[in-house]
Amino acid sequence: MSEKRNDPIAIWQTMIGEMEKGFNAFTGRTTAPSEIGKPGEATSGAQPRLGDLMEKYLVNMNMPSRSQMVSIADRLQSIESQLDKIKALLLQTQKTAAAPEAGLKATPEAKATPKPPRSKRPPPAGDEQK
Repeated sequence: MSEKRNDPIAIWQTMIGEMEKGFNAFTGRTTAPSEIGKPGEATSGAQPRLGDLMEKYLVNMNMPSRSQMVSIADRLQSIESQLDKIKALLLQTQKTAAAPEAGLKATPEAKATPKPPRSKRPPPAGDEQK
């Protein structure tokens, strides 16, 4: 008995059997005997019922429906566009912050404090000592 539980083929066969039962029940409900002789009426009311039944079936199978997947895709697209805007703002901020520091050295100490002004000047060229 424990071998059947761990056997992937047996699990697969059980899953396929359950899916077949579900689809058979599903199609049995959508093609009721009262609708068989009336093709126009059957198709006009079957589409919404088919969608509802398929959604319920997917919920029972713990799978997302098409509308849920579309909703997820829309939310993901919104998140990606917001991330693109944030990335652009960060790059712009980085460029504006780097512009005044262009004259400073690349060491961390130099970025923290600017260079002191140079107050000593070399002696003029005509005043050479002998």
